[in-house]
Amino acid sequence: MIENIKILPDSLHVKFKNKLDDNFPNIWLRDHAKDDENWDQRSHQRKTHTANLDPKLFIEEASVSENGDFINILWSDSKSVIKYSTEFLQNNSIKKDTKNQKFFLWKNEDINEQVYLNYNDVLSKDGFKFFLKNLYEYGFCVITNCETSMKSVETIANKIGYVRQSIFGGLWEFESNENMADSAYTQEKLRPHTDSTYSKDAPGLQLLLCCDYSATGGESIMVDGFKIAETLKKEKEIFDILSNIEVPGRYVGDGVMLEASRPILRLNSKKELLQVSFNNYDRAEFRIENELMIKFYDAIKKFDNLSNKTEFQWRHILKPGELLIFNNWRILHGRGSFKGKRKMSGCYINMEDFESICKINNLY
Repeated sequence: MIENIKILPDSLHVKFKNKLDDNFPNIWLRDHAKDDENWDQRSHQRKTHTANLDPKLFIEEASVSENGDFINILWSDSKSVIKYSTEFLQNNSIKKDTKNQKFFLWKNEDINEQVYLNYNDVLSKDGFKFFLKNLYEYGFCVITNCETSMKSVETIANKIGYVRQSIFGGLWEFESNENMADSAYTQEKLRPHTDSTYSKDAPGLQLLLCCDYSATGGESIMVDGFKIAETLKKEKEIFDILSNIEVPGRYVGDGVMLEASRPILRLNSKKELLQVSFNNYDRAEFRIENELMIKFYDAIKKFDNLSNKTEFQWRHILKPGELLIFNNWRILHGRGSFKGKRKMSGCYINMEDFESICKINNLY
């Protein structure tokens, strides 16, 4: 709710009852008018031609509604009063704390039964929202009691968004196969990594369903990359190297050659962590100034060593009918070596589709 407002020459000062306050520029407020004349309520698109707005426009009148839920503004270039909701203004305040506020950054000791969810529960309305909340907060979940077919993977994927097409197809099955040009198809240990560092837009979610397991070993490994990043913030030089040096990833095989570059810790303009992107298997050659190159190797050694510490790893052998789903922009995944048969099916989902379903369910 809004406590009070003050009209300034080129902005409106708004004080909220939660003690947050901010100055909203006049031109910004006018550009974001959501009345029928300026906004298409059906398509959720702007009708205003922003370039035609007078940058010197001003507020003629402004008042707060009785319940404090709206501000009513009469603009110098408008004949009608335009409403701005408290929710809209708070959500767009530059003083709002947005630092991963709903993420739970974890170590192994923090994970117990909260990551296990039943397949039929996830398909229900309330169960699906609970599943999304856990997946968003912890970065991964295990869905139990699935049918051991790709239909289970497809059903869960379609609840979230749609199956992403990649060089591996849409829905895929795999077991150890030395003819495939990827380390995931071996029986060897896989150290924690993220997938598709060679893709300009790496998949947001990965789903892995265990269809058959008659083996020894092969634990699935989850590591909270955001927790690793938080730990490394205490070592400024290492954090700066990991968040500034762009590292190329490359995939060569199956008739394609893909390459992309980004920092291991990708930050946004507010210096908030957006994505962890680390895959030592797929890292391509690159050179920077020699002294910085040596420091880079020190930094990735520290990152990799932390990722392989037991305290940062959650381990679980997936049984037939268990589906592991995780955020590939946050969670590093690995696998213990194994002997025997381990058949999996899975798919990728785009990050924008995961973000979309989370927003629809008011998770952020």
